[in-house]
Amino acid sequence: MRYFFCLIFLFSAFAKAQIGGTSTYQFLNLVSGTKQAALGGRVLTSVDYDPTTAFYNPATINPKMDNQLQVNYANWLGDINYGTASYAYTWDRHVQTFHVGVTYVNYGTFAGYNEQGISTGDFSGNETAISAGYSYNIPWSDFYVGANVKFISSKLDIYTSLGGALDLGLLYYNEDKAIRAALVVRNLGIQFTPYNELQEDLPLEIAVGFSNTMKQLPVRLHVTLENLQKWNLAFSNTANAQTDLDGNVIEDEPGFFNNMLRHTVLGVELFPEQTFEIRLGYSFRRSEELRIQDTRAFSGLSAGFSLKMNKMRFSYSHARYSLAAHTSFIGVNIDLQ
Repeated sequence: MRYFFCLIFLFSAFAKAQIGGTSTYQFLNLVSGTKQAALGGRVLTSVDYDPTTAFYNPATINPKMDNQLQVNYANWLGDINYGTASYAYTWDRHVQTFHVGVTYVNYGTFAGYNEQGISTGDFSGNETAISAGYSYNIPWSDFYVGANVKFISSKLDIYTSLGGALDLGLLYYNEDKAIRAALVVRNLGIQFTPYNELQEDLPLEIAVGFSNTMKQLPVRLHVTLENLQKWNLAFSNTANAQTDLDGNVIEDEPGFFNNMLRHTVLGVELFPEQTFEIRLGYSFRRSEELRIQDTRAFSGLSAGFSLKMNKMRFSYSHARYSLAAHTSFIGVNIDLQ
């Protein structure tokens, strides 16, 4: 395990900082499915039947996913529609399991105008990522390595762009032990063809995840540390500024602990991998960035459940962003065996 933690610190120290609006193809960081959405948006250590977990960590691809098809849909913020579909197939016990997936986003139709305010007609936008992944167990160890190769297509009005990316994952997993750990580097890639001659970076992300299954209770706990490629995620919020008795303005200055929490995502599964599952999650960064001063908006909270019926499993999740923005996710898992 000490080698695992050494890798975490090395990647954190040397990675280029990219987050927010500093890169293109931001849709690659959207929640991949209902389970991820319910558990706070990021889970890297889930080794079960759900093939959508491979979108975030390809090292989790495993034989339990064999012939499992998962389809997810969300009516996103501002009536943006997006969804994912994934499928895994086990070739044999030696070659093991392959994974394919697709993420699609439709931004809808917009009214176009030029700089003089003259209508130029309606236009639309959509983006797609097609991926293929594989995981391999390092011989005589509890470590798994995996990779996703992604082809990316984006169309925004008359502008189009093509790109490619690679996800790399490392997973420590032993069925006889309760603790799992993972390290993931996502969206390593380039634009093959930029929108308008300007080459842009992809949204590189480095994350680590841990989970622990309780021995006496049907509960699994998840902790994910996201966006480790950039430590300082906190910013001064003018809405949180205060004025003292002398009229001096005290600016909001988030401290070390506040910044550390913005990297943290928590998730809890009740009755994991059973007929009926309950999931709860909390994203500290989402809560801090989207909360309204002196108002209970419950930003950052998410919850969901799944129910298995014969060869199908239905799942639903709900995530709160602010008083004016919340999203529901619907998913169906079909056992094709």
